[in-house]
Amino acid sequence: MRKIIVGSFITLDGVMQGAGGPEEGFNFGGWSAPYYDEALDEIAEKQKQPAKDLLLGRKTYEIFASFFPDHEDIWPGVNEVTKYVMSNTLEKADWKNSVFLKSVEDIKKLKESEGGDIQVHGSGNLIQTLLKHDLVDELWLLIHPLMLGAGNRLLAEGTIPAAFTLVECKATPSGVIAAHYKRAGAVKTGIMGG
Repeated sequence: MRKIIVGSFITLDGVMQGAGGPEEGFNFGGWSAPYYDEALDEIAEKQKQPAKDLLLGRKTYEIFASFFPDHEDIWPGVNEVTKYVMSNTLEKADWKNSVFLKSVEDIKKLKESEGGDIQVHGSGNLIQTLLKHDLVDELWLLIHPLMLGAGNRLLAEGTIPAAFTLVECKATPSGVIAAHYKRAGAVKTGIMGG
């Protein structure tokens, strides 16, 4: 069985929209750029290596497909891995090794297939679908020290209750917290101090 690993830049209030730039028309597009330092670059490189197959929503796929074919030096191997795209409108593309999925059942079959881990980047709507169907095995969160008050959030309404275990945590000089979590079963409850 393959693991699905979600990597996301988020704010303290959980916003993930427009972290890298203004492509989505979001007022705060590019909010993560001021926090990008050498330490964060090293963490991001660790998350990308070795190159893993990708599972992407249509919008993120289109952004990646318009950039990475000519800029593989930024993400070595990204053009060679399989890009699985969840879309009801796209059926083919010029970016090599692209495979199109139509349903949650397609994702479940992919997860049960042979192969390495699958990474998800960006793709807010897709991540919501994965979380609602308990298909996320790990979270790699880059939590930025700001709140935006508006925008699409990583953990939105409809996310199922789930417990995670912290695997690794590191803070960068710019104040970003890199936290790696693995799925750890059901939520447990109790009484404080009891």
